[in-house]
Parts: sequence; structure tokens; C-alpha cells
Amino acid sequence: MSEIRTYDILEIQKVIPHRYPFLLIDKIIEFVDNERCIGIKNVTMNEPFFQGHFPGRPVMPGVMILEAMAQTGAILARESKDGVIPTKTIFLVGADDVKWKKQVVPGDTMRIEMTSVKKRRPIWIMDGVVTVDGKLVASARISALESD
Repeated sequence: MSEIRTYDILEIQKVIPHRYPFLLIDKIIEFVDNERCIGIKNVTMNEPFFQGHFPGRPVMPGVMILEAMAQTGAILARESKDGVIPTKTIFLVGADDVKWKKQVVPGDTMRIEMTSVKKRRPIWIMDGVVTVDGKLVASARISALESD
């Protein structure tokens, strides 16, 4: 049986280089080596993108939801045994079958689940599902590339 790990925000910052205002996951509630990673993003009115998206009706941009998926996937790729080579960076290089089903607004808590589909160094392929209160918000297949 695989060991399940969790990560707080300080541990996340040791794994991926993203920082405010572009760090879009608050904690990892489940990491299973080479299988899946589940991240949490607590969406607040203080997010910088809400100033312009949209005044009077704040909606989290879909590309930011996709980026939260990519960051959660990066933790899966980096922390898995035989994961991303420590001297390399992992970059989002593709997103297929992206679907947005529901708007994300201040006060929502996104649950971001990334599942490993295939890895053939330097390419990583993962499926992602984002939910809020158990309802599907977004889904995508993400491709990432290890690079210098």
C-alpha cells in the first residue's frame, strides 16, 4: 500500500517556484507516489485578478483554474520517486480536453485532483479534475515537460 503524504504551504514552496500572486494552491491534502496529488485552493476576494475579472461580479479566470491544476501536477511530478530531475524545471506545455463547467467565486474552496496518466521523460501527462462542494468545475489533460 502506498503512503499518503500531506504538504502545508511552506512545504509546497520548497517544491515549486511559484510565489504570490501566482501561487495558486494552499495545501496538498493527499499525495500518493506516482499516482495522484490532491491540492486545495481557498479562493478569496483578495485575489489580484478579481479587480478586473469582473468588477461587480468576481469570477476566477478559467486559465487560473488551469494553472492551479498545473501547479498541483508539478508537485506530483516533482515529488514522485523517479520524479523530475532535481536540476530541471517542469513547464506546462499542453492542455487537452479542457472543460469549464461552473464558475469559481470568492468563498469557494477548490479541490484539485491530478492523476498520473503517463510519464516518459521528459514528458509527463496527467488528468485533472477540479471540484467545489463536490460539483465539477473543470477538467483537463495536462502535458508537462522537464527542461533546463
